[in-house]
Amino acid sequence: MTDKIDNRTAAVRAGLESDERFGAVMPPIYLTSNFAFEAYDRPRGYDYTRTGNPTRDALADALAELEGGAGATITGSGMAAAALVCQLVDPGQLVLAPVDCYGGTFRLLSRLSARGLLNVRFIDQTDESVLQGAIAEQPRLIWVETPTNPLLRVIDLKQMNALAKQCGALLVVDNTFLSPALLRPIEFGADLVMHSTTNYLNGPSDVLGGAVIAATPQLHEQMQDWSNILGLSGSALDSFLTMRGIRTLHVRLRQHEENALAIADVLQQHQAVAHVYYPGLASDPGHQLARQQQNGFGGMISFDLKGGARAAAEFIAALKLFTLAVSLGGVESLVCHPATMSHAAMDDSGREAAGIGAGLIRLSVGIEATADLVADIQRSLNSLSA
Repeated sequence: MTDKIDNRTAAVRAGLESDERFGAVMPPIYLTSNFAFEAYDRPRGYDYTRTGNPTRDALADALAELEGGAGATITGSGMAAAALVCQLVDPGQLVLAPVDCYGGTFRLLSRLSARGLLNVRFIDQTDESVLQGAIAEQPRLIWVETPTNPLLRVIDLKQMNALAKQCGALLVVDNTFLSPALLRPIEFGADLVMHSTTNYLNGPSDVLGGAVIAATPQLHEQMQDWSNILGLSGSALDSFLTMRGIRTLHVRLRQHEENALAIADVLQQHQAVAHVYYPGLASDPGHQLARQQQNGFGGMISFDLKGGARAAAEFIAALKLFTLAVSLGGVESLVCHPATMSHAAMDDSGREAAGIGAGLIRLSVGIEATADLVADIQRSLNSLSA
C-alpha cells in the first residue's frame, strides 16, 4: 500500500500477511540465534540475531512508521536505548538533560559523566534564561522528556529544535510517556526519539524492551552499528510480544486518559492534596502547550500530599486497586513514591533541585473501570489522618 494511512490503522496492520511461505496472518517469531549461509561467502539476508532478526525488524519497521522516522533500532530495555544514544557523545562534550528526568536516565548520565565519558548539566528546560545560558555552552546533545518524569512539565519542542539548530546539537526526545499515538517528536525536529517499549507500547507488564527511532538514514545506521557492537539488541520473542501490544495502543490510551482525567479532577479538589501535576487539567501550566503539540494528555499523574512522607505512606497503604511497583504504562494501575523508588538514585540535593519531595506520588493510571479507580483514590485520600 502506497497511500498514507492513519497511525491507528498502521499500528494494527503492522507486519500482517508478511509470511510468504505459509500465509500466516500474524508474522512468525524467528527464535534462532543464527542463520545458514547459502554457500561459501554467500550469506543470506540474516546471519546472526544480534546483528539482525526478521521479528525484531518487523517491530522496528512498525515503530519507524508510527514515529515518522527513517529507521528504528530495537534494544533489550529502555535503559539500553538510552545508553545507545549516549554513543553519539564523545568525552568532553555536553549533554543537557531535564532536572526532573527519569531516575534511570539521571543515574546513567551522572555515572558516564563521573567517568569522564561525557559532561552533563541537569536544567529546568521550561526556564528561558537557564536554557539560553546552557545553549551558550555548545552542547552536543539536548535530551528532552515531555512531559517530564515525574513532574510532567511540558517542553516546547519547536523551541528546543530551534535552540538545537542554533548550537548544532542533536535533539533527542524520550517519548515513553506519550508514545507515537499522542506525540510524534520528529515532526517537531527531533533527530532521535527513544522509548522504553516496556511501558505503553507493550501494554501488559510482561516484556522489557527499548527503541531508538532516527530521523535520518545516517543516524539510523549509527544506531544500528553501535547496537550490534555493544550487544544491545532486543530479543525476537520480546519484539513479537511488543508488536502484539502495539496493535491495541490507541484503544488503550483512550481509556488510560479517560481514567486519568477523572482522577486528576478528584485530586485537585481534595484538601489533602497540595498540588496536582497533569497537563490535561486546564489549570496546569503546560496545558495549552500540550494541546498544541500532543494528541492527548496520557495516563500519568503526579501530586504532592500536604502531609509529606507520612501522608504518602498512609495513602499508599490504603489503596486497593493501585499496585505499589516501579514501571508505568501497563494496563494495570500502579502507584509509585518517586523519592524512594523511581528516583532513589538521586541524592537529597538532586531531588530537591528537581522538585521531588517526600510527599510526591506518581500514578500510572490503568484501563480498569473509571468509577472503581476514582472511588479507590477518593477513599484513600479521605483515610489520611489530620
